[in-house]
Amino acid sequence: MKRSQHFCLQVGVALALLTILGVLINNLAVNLIRTDMGLSFLWLGRPAGFALAEHPLSYRPSDSYAWALCMGWLNSLKVILCGLVLATVIGVLAGAARSSRNLLLRALSSGYVALIRQIPLLLQLLFWYFVAFLSLSGTPLAPLGALIRVSNQGIELLGLNLSVEFSALLVGLSIFTAASIAEIVRGGLNSVPSGQWEAFRSLGLPEGFGLRRVVLPQALPAILPGLTSQYLNLAKNSTLAIAVGYADVYAVSDTTITQTGRAIEGFFLLLISFLLLNLLITGGMEVLNRVVIRSQQ
Repeated sequence: MKRSQHFCLQVGVALALLTILGVLINNLAVNLIRTDMGLSFLWLGRPAGFALAEHPLSYRPSDSYAWALCMGWLNSLKVILCGLVLATVIGVLAGAARSSRNLLLRALSSGYVALIRQIPLLLQLLFWYFVAFLSLSGTPLAPLGALIRVSNQGIELLGLNLSVEFSALLVGLSIFTAASIAEIVRGGLNSVPSGQWEAFRSLGLPEGFGLRRVVLPQALPAILPGLTSQYLNLAKNSTLAIAVGYADVYAVSDTTITQTGRAIEGFFLLLISFLLLNLLITGGMEVLNRVVIRSQQ
């Protein structure tokens, strides 16, 4: 009796979802008929007519909308990949510091996590853009000598010039995401039995060495699922790039929709773009998770 009830419930939910989907498709078709536009992607081949401040490949306003969207997607991919690396490094260091015996390190990392997680990301991005970068003088600051130079034009890293828009977005996204990663790392480290901590300490191993070689490898299975969620959040939060004038795929799509009036097709392409990005992140993390689990068996 219970099986039949469960089956009927599943069928009912499926029918309800199909009904809602049918209503949405019908409304879409009716509205397209009223506007006399129809669905079409032929506009992708027309000249975009707008410039992009950043484009990893050659781009001119006379190029097509399709190529402009491709540049936006590559710009998004660039800031997301760089953000994932930087956020992971900062988050792991902050998470390890929160589990340290050093009282000062614990206090600093706890304050960082508490402060960053309470401030909306948009405000942080605006702070890094207008206050941290644009307020600097034109004379570059060189805190690490020839390795990195910072000015109101952006960051110069080993000869690689990063625009102020990209720099503000990268730093803001990374620091914001790293605060959540730090909590995930701290929870993963705390899940390791205390005997493992006592074991490497009793052998006289340095704290940092014991964390890297003994505790962190055992904590990875508990860390990776939460890490995947934060990576996906970083990818989705990158759409706030429009607030600092960075030409990511969302900003390019917004301009495209405004000029062409093709909102449905534009949002559909935007949806596909972020679906592809999220699938790449999820697939990569699943592979890494399987490798970690297999190595510990």
